Amino acid sequence: MFKNKALSTVFVIIFIDLLGFSLILPLLPYYAKQFNASSFEIGLLVAVYALAQFLAAPIFGRLSDRFGRRPVLLISLAGNILSFVLLGLAANLWMLFAARILAGIIGSNISVAQAYITDVTDESNRARGLGLIGAAFGLGFILGPAIGGLLSRFGFAVPSFAAAVLSAVNFVMVFFWLPESLTAERRATMARGKRPPFTLQALLSTLRKPVVGPLLHTRFFFAIAFSTFQTIFALWGLQRLNLTAQTTGYLLTYVGFLSAFVQGFLIGRLTRRFSEPFLIFSATVLMAIGLLGWALVSTIPTLLLDLIPIALGGGVLNTVINSAISKSVTPLEVGGTLGLSASLESLTRVFSPTLAGLMLDTIGTWAPGVFSALLLFWLATYVYRYVYRPAQLAAVVTPPIR
Repeated sequence: MFKNKALSTVFVIIFIDLLGFSLILPLLPYYAKQFNASSFEIGLLVAVYALAQFLAAPIFGRLSDRFGRRPVLLISLAGNILSFVLLGLAANLWMLFAARILAGIIGSNISVAQAYITDVTDESNRARGLGLIGAAFGLGFILGPAIGGLLSRFGFAVPSFAAAVLSAVNFVMVFFWLPESLTAERRATMARGKRPPFTLQALLSTLRKPVVGPLLHTRFFFAIAFSTFQTIFALWGLQRLNLTAQTTGYLLTYVGFLSAFVQGFLIGRLTRRFSEPFLIFSATVLMAIGLLGWALVSTIPTLLLDLIPIALGGGVLNTVINSAISKSVTPLEVGGTLGLSASLESLTRVFSPTLAGLMLDTIGTWAPGVFSALLLFWLATYVYRYVYRPAQLAAVVTPPIR
């Protein structure tokens, strides 16, 4: 009963969190354009947020291992409130940058939520539990961009203040309704074990471990391609298809519906039928095909079709790989390792938007898609060699007990 209640509460909290985030995400390029920002500066606006997350996510994850998930979530949500208010009050470009940096530093709560779900699930249903985060992402992006597009008619500050209100609601929910997943008894048991060092070197050494290392490398390179698509999509739509902020919001709503379907409905069925390494490999290939199609589309109907493999590939991999990572480390390392995974993903958003913006301006609107597709076709060979094939060999050497 506790687990069901906890998962339901976390789902609602993440949904509200992502609803607030998605209210303003597709509007940032248009907001920045009000202050005469260039494409490079718009890409940089996304990059500084990601850089702040890159630095903060492993720290927040490791702090949640030591002090519990709930207090770290509360601190993060309080920071979200402040950052959204500052964004709504922005009167120039540097205030936009300050708001996004603050949001990146203090708002690194997704990896903590993932660690919470890991605490209240076992290995047999962990992917399904983590799929709830993806479903919450999807549902948030179903409603958030559409609502943000409508609210933007009254000014770009209005969605920001609405997001601040949603974060305040979330803070109240966590404070009154979310129980701590790391109980006193469990933390006492963990304290008797050997804690991993809380240092940068200890986190980076995880990248060299034989099982979790290739998974983290896969997460990093996949995130380069995915964040290139995700963070530049609004600006790409403006330049390639001359989309308005409202139309971009509707398209992201469509993507959100696809993601919610994949991660909320399909993930549990897929993981029961196929191994996680096979799903990681297949999702990488499917995403590569979808991103190649993104480079070639020239109409909204063809874009709608192409977004299907992109949503399916991204939804499957982003869920399954976190499940695989959590199973490849000890309970003492779950929060820190998932934080490192989130940090690597954030690092890609430091340079991917800027690089994609430069490609848009200097090469053409097709360039980000071709670059991302080629990267993922290469990554598929890496996944086959270092993730899928070793798992197959291990299954042959140690067959499951029947």
